[in-house]
Amino acid sequence: MSSELRHIHAETLLDLAREHQDLRVLEADLMGSVSTGKFQAEFPEQFIQCGIAEANMIGVAAGLSATGLVPFVHSFGCFITRRCYDQLFLSGGYARQHINIFGSDAGVAAVTNGGTHMPFEDVGLMRLIPNSVVIEVSDAAVLKKAMHFSYQTPGVNYIRSTRKDLPDLYKSPDDIEIGKGQVLREGDDLTIVASGLSVHDALKSATEIEALMGKTVTVVDMHTIKPLDTQLVIQCINRTGKLLTVENHNVTGGLGDAVIAELLEAGVAPTAFRKLGVREQFGQVGSLDYLKDQYGISAQAITEAAIAMLD
Repeated sequence: MSSELRHIHAETLLDLAREHQDLRVLEADLMGSVSTGKFQAEFPEQFIQCGIAEANMIGVAAGLSATGLVPFVHSFGCFITRRCYDQLFLSGGYARQHINIFGSDAGVAAVTNGGTHMPFEDVGLMRLIPNSVVIEVSDAAVLKKAMHFSYQTPGVNYIRSTRKDLPDLYKSPDDIEIGKGQVLREGDDLTIVASGLSVHDALKSATEIEALMGKTVTVVDMHTIKPLDTQLVIQCINRTGKLLTVENHNVTGGLGDAVIAELLEAGVAPTAFRKLGVREQFGQVGSLDYLKDQYGISAQAITEAAIAMLD
């Protein structure tokens, strides 16, 4: 089964608001994009329409946090991070306010909205805010867990997601712990660490590799990019030796950089290592499959990279 994540986002906000009167939802004129019109209809006093003024919306959220309220803000991933970064860093992180950010359609998930709406740097930006939490959603259960965690956890919390369907990986949010990666498939010859929609391509690739080569692959869903579950990666590469990271993001500043830096600081090095992701390119218009191919993060690209490492 699969779930349309924009509806999961809206339903989870409603669930939280029914339990917590201090929750506030702020929008930048994108209610139709993530179904938050439902929230406005049920909780008009807890909803603030900020218009297409995303940086101001972060300032409003910081002010609400300073009064003891818990704001959730949304815009497309490009606008809610890059456009708002000074406000996020200072009004949010530096001022030690509690702001929960839902960045939708990051990376290639922006599809036909094109290059202006396609951030490949947002994870890197958000990782740099001291004490921030950065989560990339791989299915509906992860999104629900991330939102409940963010409500309960003071600080700047960034949830990166697609708006549309992703196949279900987990039966329940109870199967997930924020800050801990999930081994979805175990193997002996290669570890693939992926996040977000790339997890699904990694799983498909692992099946192809076993069929083509008889080699088995461990696949890790590293939904929490910060703080990173370094110990899990160490356990995996102690078994497989070789490590491949895959991300819908620039290879600079994202998941792959985080993983290899943490490993080397821990005094652990894989026997072979490669990062798949966007390299020195801007976004463009295209279907999801076309864009994955263009940026080298499709299941086929993962399989080709893995075969080269395993030969």
